[in-house]
Amino acid sequence: MLETVLISSIIQWIIILILSVMLFALTRQVGILHERVAPAGALQPTSGPKVGEITEKIKVTSLDGNEIEIGGVSDGQNIKFILFISPTCPVCKELVPTAIALIRSEAQRMELFFASDGENIQQHKSYVTDLGITDYPYFVSERLGLAYQVSKLPFAIIIDGDGVLRSKGLVNTREHMESLIEAMDTGIATVQEYVGLQS
Repeated sequence: MLETVLISSIIQWIIILILSVMLFALTRQVGILHERVAPAGALQPTSGPKVGEITEKIKVTSLDGNEIEIGGVSDGQNIKFILFISPTCPVCKELVPTAIALIRSEAQRMELFFASDGENIQQHKSYVTDLGITDYPYFVSERLGLAYQVSKLPFAIIIDGDGVLRSKGLVNTREHMESLIEAMDTGIATVQEYVGLQS
């Protein structure tokens, strides 16, 4: 009886030792993978204006009738964060409240604008009301989308007060939008570029 208990105890300790070694190996592998996988920021397209360039001045009219100038050399106004969305984009609807919360935290230096295209103005007005974004400039401009080569949504651009394109990219999460702001602040166009500089 005592011999059986002793053998059982030895087997348990061997199993515990094997599991501990396996756990250590697994933890080490997770650490290696974490180093290898670069953080993913907003996907930046290669088409359209380049980050760091002075943008073309484009006049747009918001749904409430106000004329707004986007881009071009200006008088050092606030930074413009422009989020391109659409009534037919389900991801956009989920991202809008996140964008509002993010830009509120940057309110001292940054303004939020919404842009879209299409001919059905009434649909856009209903969309703005449904999203509760009537306090933010929302403009429908095919020319603006073409100028920045917006092919997929949601898409965001940041233009500083001097009309310089500071960052741009396809954004699906708060982290993507934050990566655009970080790119503007650091002067490094993308998170991937930053990781490359650190290597």
